[in-house]
Amino acid sequence: MAGSLRNRGRRNISRGASEEEKAGGSADSPKSETSSDIEAYSKEVLKELINDNLPPTPNNFSLYFDRLLEDKSENFRKQILGMLELEESNDAENTIMLEQSLKQGFASVKNILNVTASLYKNINLMTKILKKRKSELDDSKDAQSTSSVIATLSGDVGKLDTILKKQSVNLKVQYDETAKVVKNVENETIFDNQYGVYNKRYLMTKIEQEIALVKEFKHSSTLIMIELSKELIINVNNEKATVMMTRTIARLLLKTSRRSDTVAYYGNGQFAMLLKHTDLESAKKASERLVDLVANSNFFLGDKEIQLKIAIGITEINPSYSVEETVVSAMDGIEKAYADDSCDFAVSLKNKK
Repeated sequence: MAGSLRNRGRRNISRGASEEEKAGGSADSPKSETSSDIEAYSKEVLKELINDNLPPTPNNFSLYFDRLLEDKSENFRKQILGMLELEESNDAENTIMLEQSLKQGFASVKNILNVTASLYKNINLMTKILKKRKSELDDSKDAQSTSSVIATLSGDVGKLDTILKKQSVNLKVQYDETAKVVKNVENETIFDNQYGVYNKRYLMTKIEQEIALVKEFKHSSTLIMIELSKELIINVNNEKATVMMTRTIARLLLKTSRRSDTVAYYGNGQFAMLLKHTDLESAKKASERLVDLVANSNFFLGDKEIQLKIAIGITEINPSYSVEETVVSAMDGIEKAYADDSCDFAVSLKNKK
């Protein structure tokens, strides 16, 4: 998710330095040495997969490729990420652009109907005015010829009014059909426009898939739920500011997440991060980094600087429990974090069946 919805600050691989530079190698290493570096790293990833008794599927290889890269030097990470940037797929970005285009198209259809309705109202008003003027001319003693003209014009306008009514009905039918199609598309979307991350529907699907994978391959994965501190929201007492702060949290989640993580908006001000192949201890460290990142981020409300604060709940992906039970367990972790003033995150686990 994170890799699809944000641009990572990667340099071109020609500028990157390999691990061999640390041993005194040149920054202008030949291309063959770069290829050798990634080949050696790929073998390391494959070896780690085999040691963990996981099948070397493309998905598992990608997950371990990202995870092991975190322990490498900064220069080596930049070199590898620069190479990945050349091969990175834009499927998710294309899907998001398509969804946004559809919604813009829906808004355009609504605007057309509004304009048509306004035109119909104006024509109807003109018909009423003509009737009034005709009545006034009828009362006039020398208005016979003028009244005849007005009567003819009134008939023409009446015909136009009938046509417009039929067209308006037809347009409304087409609008309803279009709205139904767009609504069906919206029900299948995976992206939350307001916060720029995946939506609840996509999150629940990914958790369900991960539960099945954990059951099959016995690895560890975790789910964390994140929300703005309730105390902070109460103190700010500004709905617009709360939305802006929540958007800031969304951006920070994308910034700190790995490409293999799923960042999604669950609803009611809560976000979720599905951390694949990540045990509880690693999830705690990730949560601690996130808390520090949020706390060190500046948010200004007018001339006042506000220190952001979040609460995090952590739970493991347990194949014995449903998607909903897993999410509730992570939410329980948030409540535990509120109960402990010394920590902004807490673990909540369900007993294994």
